[in-house]
Amino acid sequence: MLNINLLNKEFESRVRLGIMSVLMVNDWVDFNEMKQLLNITDGNLASHSSALEKNNYIEIKKEFVGKRPRTSYRVTQVGREAFQKHIDALEAMLGK
Repeated sequence: MLNINLLNKEFESRVRLGIMSVLMVNDWVDFNEMKQLLNITDGNLASHSSALEKNNYIEIKKEFVGKRPRTSYRVTQVGREAFQKHIDALEAMLGK
């Protein structure tokens, strides 16, 4: 039986789905690398990553490397579990 309620609304956006997919298989990913991997704008990445951070799905680290700011992302344990449940629900809907 299909249960669409098992899907996590926070992961419906293709950008958020992309961010989480990248972070599930990498430890820390920096802003420019994430932007390039997903082919999105600075603003898109900033707004979607902030939303994921607000839900404690990702951690955002801001630091300086020399005199240049650097922003990096990684998935939290809460985020890893929530995203895995979302993927499991999608697979169940597809009959996998």
